[in-house]
Amino acid sequence: MFSKAVIAFALGTLMAGAALAADASKLILPGDITLAQADKAIDAAKAKAKAQGTLMNIAIVDAGGNLKAFARMEGAFLGSVDISIKKAKTARLFNMPTKDLGALAQVGQPLYGIEVTNDGLVIFGGGELIKDKDGVIIGAIGVSGSSVEDDMAVAQAGAAGAN
Repeated sequence: MFSKAVIAFALGTLMAGAALAADASKLILPGDITLAQADKAIDAAKAKAKAQGTLMNIAIVDAGGNLKAFARMEGAFLGSVDISIKKAKTARLFNMPTKDLGALAQVGQPLYGIEVTNDGLVIFGGGELIKDKDGVIIGAIGVSGSSVEDDMAVAQAGAAGAN
């Protein structure tokens, strides 16, 4: 048998959950990218990719490094899907652009070999942090599908377009 206290606690928990579900905006953590911001970042990245004549996979992760949004332009390389997601996650896990992490991961540098950790990291350009208007990291973008330079330009445009 359940005590009255256990039943009261369970009912209170259910009611609180129902109240939160009724207002989903309360579930968004401060400092986390919203879906609207992620969509803006993807739109800005796609616009840059089109302007430079490239086809890209574009991944957005939230502040916790979890996939929030993804777009694969028609014709973009299938093999770049995973790379774009890992670029975004890598940037967020280490709070720096993937190009910067790559420089620290070269032979003789302090982070040599880091790319084999965390189920595989991507340590070349195309992963950028997304920050809010106050400079707080709210997520990251990863782009893959062309040269590293093109990927970086698209990722930077997407990150800038999130707000």
